[in-house]
Order: sequence, then C-alpha cells, then structure tokens
Amino acid sequence: MNRPNILYLHVHDLGRYCQPYGHAIRTPNIQRLAEQGTLFRQAFCAGPTCSPSRAATLTGLYPHSSGMTGLAHRGWRLNNYKQHIVHTLRRAGYGSALIGVQHLTLDPGEIGYDQVADLRHQSTEDAAAKWLESAPPQPFFLSVGFGDTHRDFAKPGPHEDARYCRPPAPIPDTPGTRADMAAFKASARILDGKFGRVLDALDRRGLAQNTLVICTPDHGIAFPQMKCNLNNHGLGVMLIMRGPGGFDGGKVCDALITQVDLFPTLCELLRIDAPDWLQGRSFMPVIHGEAEEINEHIFGEVTWHAAYEPMRSVRTKQCNYVRRSDGRTTPVLPNCDDSPSKTVWLENGWSERTVAEEQLYDLIFDPNEVSNLAGDPAMADVLQDMRGRLDRFMEQTADPLLNGPVQAPPGGVYNNVDGTSPNEPTISA
Repeated sequence: MNRPNILYLHVHDLGRYCQPYGHAIRTPNIQRLAEQGTLFRQAFCAGPTCSPSRAATLTGLYPHSSGMTGLAHRGWRLNNYKQHIVHTLRRAGYGSALIGVQHLTLDPGEIGYDQVADLRHQSTEDAAAKWLESAPPQPFFLSVGFGDTHRDFAKPGPHEDARYCRPPAPIPDTPGTRADMAAFKASARILDGKFGRVLDALDRRGLAQNTLVICTPDHGIAFPQMKCNLNNHGLGVMLIMRGPGGFDGGKVCDALITQVDLFPTLCELLRIDAPDWLQGRSFMPVIHGEAEEINEHIFGEVTWHAAYEPMRSVRTKQCNYVRRSDGRTTPVLPNCDDSPSKTVWLENGWSERTVAEEQLYDLIFDPNEVSNLAGDPAMADVLQDMRGRLDRFMEQTADPLLNGPVQAPPGGVYNNVDGTSPNEPTISA
C-alpha cells in the first residue's frame, strides 16, 4: 500500500479563533487549507490544558489514562512513551521527525522520533521547510509545533486596530479587552504566516497530493473562562484535515469529534492494526458518508494545571455536564493566564464569584453555557442521565479521581489554589 505522509501542524491556545470558523481574524493560509480539505465544526480536545490535550491526541488515551494529568514542564509524564503514535507508525514503515513545540516531556528525545530538530539557530517554520525540501524518505510523520498564540501575545499591527476588535464571548467589551484581543489577532496572523511557509514547502516539493495535513491546536484561547475550562470555549478546537482518504473538496463536518479519535482514524485510513489501548473511535465512517455521527457523547477533563482543579465533563450535541471534585466554591485563579482581560475580571470581583459543583447547560438555547440548569427540576432526568454517563466513563477508564484527590508526581511543581497568578512562587511535591 502507498501510504500517505502525515504533517501534523499544531499550536498552543488557538481554539477555533481563526478565519474559517467565521472570526474576524486574518488567517488566509488556514482558510486555504480549509477550502482544500475538511473542516470539523464540532471538534473538541480531551483536556483544555497543554500537555493533557497533546497526550490525548498522540496516544489515543484520555489524560487520566495516559498519566498526563498535569503539565510536562512542571513534572508530569506519560505512563508509557511507547504509546505515542510514532511507535505505531514506525511499525508500518513510517519515519518521523519533530520540529518545534511538543510539550510531552522535558527531554524530547525520549518520545521516540527518528529526528528532533535543533532550533538554536533557526525558526520552526524554516527548519520544517528545509526538512521538507531535503527529499525526506517516505512515508513520514512530521510534527511541527508552534507557540505563537500562547501568551504573551504579539504587538498588534495595522490590521489589528483595537478600536474595531470584539473580545471573545465570555469577556466584556472594554478598551483593555479590545486591546487584548487585538494582540491575539496579531499572534494568529503571525502564526498563519508560519503555517503558510510550511505548506508552501510541501507544495514546492510536490508532496501535497500524498500528504495528509492535520491542523489543530491543543485547546481554547488563553482568556478567562476559556482555556482550562470544560465548556465550548475551552474544549472547542479547530480541526482541519486535508489529503488522501476523503479529506478534500472544502467539506464541512458537523459530527461530534474528539482529538482522542484521531489516532484510531489514522489506523483505519492507513490500514494498520490499531493498538488495544485506544479509547477513541475512527471517524472514517463519517468521512465516507456511512454515518452521521460516531459519538453519542465525548468527555473532557482537568486535574492539574498551574494548580489543582479536578473536574470532569460529558458533552452531547444537546447538553454539557461538568462536575467539580475539589469542594471549592470560588475560582482557582492561578489556572487562568495573566492578561488584561483577567485584570478586568479581578478588578470587578472575580475572586468572590461562586463556582457550582455541578453544572448543566443546554447547548441549543444556551450555546455560551452561562445558565446553569443543574438545579432546575425540569432538567432532573437529563441531569441524572448525564451523571450516569460520566460515572460509567470514569469507572470504565479507572479514573484515579474515583479514589480521592490525585496527587502531584514526585518532583512536580504547582501553585497554591488560593493564589492569583500562575507566575507566583510554586510548591514542590
């Protein structure tokens, strides 16, 4: 079988905030990719924090099953790096290379890539372009990771005039939040140019026709009530795929998809045996028109980020249910990146706002998830159903949260839950 190459383009903290999802953000290269490929409108990550999300994508396991319940640069690790997709692909004849961000370990050499680029004297996009132009052996799996839309953001340019910016839905419209969004837009524009540099190199080498491009971020954007939250703003991600197997023609897919589904999808597409640990489902039946959906529901989780904030969620097309397990009734502020938008919230009493232990949202009439229906008697049956779905998932996957608080690993560092910023002094486990 002539298996396609795989180019995995990924970035921090972009969510769905780019041009093909209808936002006023200049990302023409991402737009072009969508028009040539398949755009997934209902794609979600498995955990709205950096390392857990990437671990889920690349192992096909939910974060608590892979062991990545916190951040790699703070001491968390995969249980087994042999579960990373590069090892399965190697057995099918794939070479592999890592260029740029990976966020699964402090030592990228232990993941298992055949090559890890040295970026001390070159940019990620230049290194990726050179690698593609060097006539690499095929088939290959090339991971190219960027951090441009992670805070701190770039300085706005002439196309990002704060006077005409609209902050994201959870954030009030003020001069400070408009300027914050303008800076995000500038970062997204810069990222798009870097994506374009890599995609242009793919075209120049004549590799585009036989390369499956997977373009996705880790999770939602770094604004309050977005990144690190189990709502649409935190879990919702861009997912664009272009290439062999039906991912072409400017199609739009509205099926409920989770990044955990990517690994089994690649196994079916490439006709290779899927590892027995995979927890997702292939969405090739949707691509081939054999099914409208593969998931009745999908799950999300946070355990550790800067601080401990254990919560789990189950989402259907109609509802989202979130359960917190830390006993707190106020926000865990260190789990929100510092920003002008966060400052606006803090100045207006965010630290005293109540956070409910259980949350239930109607995604049809309340897509921004602001009206908690968990206490509404009319929703009692729905609440019980969603509780049961989450309970069964946690039991079936041996979620360690069922046994009580999940401890930080030896040597892990974290923030005090009663702090305000992730940049405050940390505690060592």
